[in-house]
Amino acid sequence: MTAYEPPGEPGAATGPAHGSGPARYDAVVLAGGASRRLGGTDKPGVRVGGRPLLDRVLAACATARTTVVVAAPRPTARPVTWAREDPPGGGPLAALDAGLRHTTAEHVVVLSADLPFLQEPTVGRLLGALRAGGRDGVLLTDPGGRDQPLVAAYRTPRLREELALLAGRHGALAGLPLRRLTAELDLTRISDPVASFDCDTWGDIATARARIREHGHVLDEWISAVKDELGIDLDVDTRGLLDLARDAAHGVARPAAPLTTFLVGYAAAQAGGGPEAVAEAARKAVALAARWAQESTSEAEPSGDGPQPSGDGPQPSGTGTQSSGDGPQPSPGDLAPDATPDTRPDAG
Repeated sequence: MTAYEPPGEPGAATGPAHGSGPARYDAVVLAGGASRRLGGTDKPGVRVGGRPLLDRVLAACATARTTVVVAAPRPTARPVTWAREDPPGGGPLAALDAGLRHTTAEHVVVLSADLPFLQEPTVGRLLGALRAGGRDGVLLTDPGGRDQPLVAAYRTPRLREELALLAGRHGALAGLPLRRLTAELDLTRISDPVASFDCDTWGDIATARARIREHGHVLDEWISAVKDELGIDLDVDTRGLLDLARDAAHGVARPAAPLTTFLVGYAAAQAGGGPEAVAEAARKAVALAARWAQESTSEAEPSGDGPQPSGDGPQPSGTGTQSSGDGPQPSPGDLAPDATPDTRPDAG
């Protein structure tokens, strides 16, 4: 029995928070398999946007209480629990059964390790739909309407129950296809052509790599990659920092932009880190840049302290010098306009 939910905005729901009672969930990521269509390449380790596919998926389920990866252990950007199906290479049902043995939450998100565009809001959307309804699970479908049972949220007791029945009926789970499981479950399906995109071939990898470098995605992808590389788990106010960089470049000098943002980060770390520390350091730097720019403007204007030319006498040329109490001052016409371009990557 199935039910279909109309497509919605992938980011319509937010991911559950750590330790939030009923919002707690576990995640099982299946990262084994032979990757035959990639010539036997270690698919979870293939990099898209500078990050292994597995790390991209782990970032999407970062709020899970326990994350189990079913595969041979390897370095990952986030701590996980490792499990192995018996026998190794026994297929998705055997792998899922092995992963579930390490979970305790009522709800579990089950993911493959080759989803380059899966993000935390989509995981939250799956969990939200599961909790709001009374069905056994919620899964994504791809643009062709095909089920993606490895981009889904399930009720853990129902998975265990059906896996036990299948094992008893067939003697073992090894070699059984996933559809044997999903056919027995009462599922809701959600269409999401982006988050459901998986990488089975080198053509899929090339498509994913090209998409994240598009104008609308590249900055967020780069920030996510840097945070993973540096081991930073921090929500970055990208627009605010870009505005600060612009103000520093325009009001001071172009090289001030990267140096100022670096110093803001350093100051935030000295203050204990966290979004609040970054916001406070950025606020101070923005105010300083504004004062600096204001002083520069003031110096270009008549001081008003000395005698001003009267309307009866000779007037200064618009391209000459203006008289002030302290001596000749450059007129506004002598000042070159600030032609520094907007330094934001998405500036028009």
